[in-house]
Amino acid sequence: MNRALAAFLIGLLFGVGLIVSQMVSPAKVIGFLDIAGNWDPSLAFVMAGAVGVFGIAYRVSRSQTAPVLAPRFVLPPRQTISGQLVVGSLVFGAGWGLGGFCPGPAIVSAGFGDPRVWVFVAAMLAGMFLFRLRPVRQAIPADDKTAKHSNA
Repeated sequence: MNRALAAFLIGLLFGVGLIVSQMVSPAKVIGFLDIAGNWDPSLAFVMAGAVGVFGIAYRVSRSQTAPVLAPRFVLPPRQTISGQLVVGSLVFGAGWGLGGFCPGPAIVSAGFGDPRVWVFVAAMLAGMFLFRLRPVRQAIPADDKTAKHSNA
């Protein structure tokens, strides 16, 4: 199967899943996040189902030598929790709680033509662009932390 066609079909399935599960409804998401008020636990079942499907797919993938549509698996090199990860998670959670959207459902909802969603998606894309503009800090290898570095 062509990679572009596979990506389209998987994205379409993902979008339909978001619509069916009502993850594209900010009121539904905010109801789920309002654990101290009128809590709606239905999205917990959606998440549990997604984690279950991922768990099975991950287990199957561990027995494969390569993905179906790629030459090799690419895993993140870092497997520790960093300050950047924690801060990013907090910003993501605050945005999700305030707007009722996370990136996937926002992009699907933008297709319905609501200008408020377009503002959210534009702000999300602007944040991604600004993130790319930040200076990248190079990690110093553990055995080289005491060495002095110069630009010479």
